[in-house]
Amino acid sequence: MEGRSRPPARRRGTASRRRAGRAQRRNARSDLGARLAAAIPAIAFALAIIGFGQWVFVAGLVALGCVCLHELFAMYAFTNPSRLAGFSGLIALLVAAHVGDQASVLGALVACVPWVFLLCLLQPRHAGAPGVAVTMLGLTWIGLAFAHAVLLRDLPHGDGIVIDVLVGTFVGDTGAYLGGRAVGTRRLAPSISPNKTIEGLAIGFLIGVAAVWLAGLYQDWLSGWHALVLGAAVGAAAPVGDLFESYLKRDAGTKDTGRLFGAHGGALDRLDAAMFTMVAGFYVWHAML
Repeated sequence: MEGRSRPPARRRGTASRRRAGRAQRRNARSDLGARLAAAIPAIAFALAIIGFGQWVFVAGLVALGCVCLHELFAMYAFTNPSRLAGFSGLIALLVAAHVGDQASVLGALVACVPWVFLLCLLQPRHAGAPGVAVTMLGLTWIGLAFAHAVLLRDLPHGDGIVIDVLVGTFVGDTGAYLGGRAVGTRRLAPSISPNKTIEGLAIGFLIGVAAVWLAGLYQDWLSGWHALVLGAAVGAAAPVGDLFESYLKRDAGTKDTGRLFGAHGGALDRLDAAMFTMVAGFYVWHAML
């Protein structure tokens, strides 16, 4: 009995690649849809606290900052960081930013050093140098970033600039993600984040700059040149913040820092780039005033 003839190997391979490509595109669309769904409540929360400003903005950032610190301390729980020192230090930094200025934030950070040491020393399980280091890492990385967001919001037109920075950060991140999936071939930092590509980096930068420039078109107090400079600072800082958090996660052996945004990770996973772009945005806008 004669068997059914099999298609040539080349044809079978082509069909397999087509099916794989279709599956990859479906997964990409599904992933993008889930990202957008998770972003809607986050956008509403951000617009609310930015719009109200003042202590509402500070309180909102304290809540977000405490979540970020919790995720960082959970990643490095084996070092026994002091959560009390981290949360109280964060509040001190943000209050200092709102009622004072850059010098006030620096003074609060300096005061955090003996405070962290004392509370780590008084813990039932002594933290030692690793616990002190992780606690101070949280305050310098997360605390200072959120403090600069408060400083930026309190500058003239700060509400608009904060929105511009966030637009450039997240639109650029989405552009880098989609661009890397579409045309990315050369790995950017395979030992830290193997999915990031140089092509995605370039596309994300250009889209981030364009997003800030387009947002500036609706703000008559922001010139096109200033918008481009601000966008370039945001586009350059965002991937550094992303890679920094990826480096820490890889060192700790963690894929996601939490589940605040469901399958798309925790607060640190979503705000890692923003914690660098807010700092860059503050100094660029402060210099332009």
